[in-house]
Amino acid sequence: MFDYNDTIYNNSRGKTLICAHRGASGGNIPCNSMAAFSAALLQGADMIELDITKSADGKYFVFHPGKEPAHLKKRTLISVMKSSKVKKLRFVNQDNDETQFSVSELCDVLDFLRGKCYINVDKYQSDIPGITKELRRAGVEKQAVVKTDPKEKYLSAIRECAPDIMFLPIVRDTDEITAGLRKNGINCIGAEVLFEKESAAVASPEYIEKMHKNGMIVFVNAEVYSYKAVLSAGHNDDVSVSDDPEKGWGWLIDRGFDVIQTDWCGQLRAFTDSRKR
Repeated sequence: MFDYNDTIYNNSRGKTLICAHRGASGGNIPCNSMAAFSAALLQGADMIELDITKSADGKYFVFHPGKEPAHLKKRTLISVMKSSKVKKLRFVNQDNDETQFSVSELCDVLDFLRGKCYINVDKYQSDIPGITKELRRAGVEKQAVVKTDPKEKYLSAIRECAPDIMFLPIVRDTDEITAGLRKNGINCIGAEVLFEKESAAVASPEYIEKMHKNGMIVFVNAEVYSYKAVLSAGHNDDVSVSDDPEKGWGWLIDRGFDVIQTDWCGQLRAFTDSRKR
């Protein structure tokens, strides 16, 4: 169990934290489901990323908005459904067959994850005040790591209702925002970085070292949601599990990244453990 009263930076010193992208899914277990979150914990995830969408009557559900056709085999978006209808939906598995797993309410997922891992909240910008209330109601505000693009309208909302909650701005190639966020009333703990080339400023050892000197972390994405979207200069899950993990995860670890987000958290945990041995 992590000490949530300490910083993620202190907790990650000497190890690479593993963030399970939408939990750990595969086979009959769909992503963003309660089963996927249980699987991620069993596989050693330090942090679990989840997506949030809201029903037409204002209930929060853990689901990636817009993925209804792929994950539910439904064309209608949850955002235009009443919660009573959403609760009747069932995820489909990788063969597109219906599973026994329903779409969970955010409150139930937060209750389940309380005290077990860090919670990486995606789609936070969709309703910053409302989602913040849910985090506080569940008592997970010290576990939560929220993230958005660093647009002023989002930063203003965070300063207003979530100045204490850990925040990661999402930056691509260069980072010109994190240095000033702490001075502006935001609990910025680092940055989530995206880069297409190894030569990008946010992938440089100098940048990572500078962040560490300031007690901040650098979060990187190894998952591949589309081969056309390059998130970590090709050092990703695909190359790690189908070719050589040293070319993917190993490069990211050696570069000094503090948190790696992955769709293969069990394999990444085994890889990091084997490197220690």
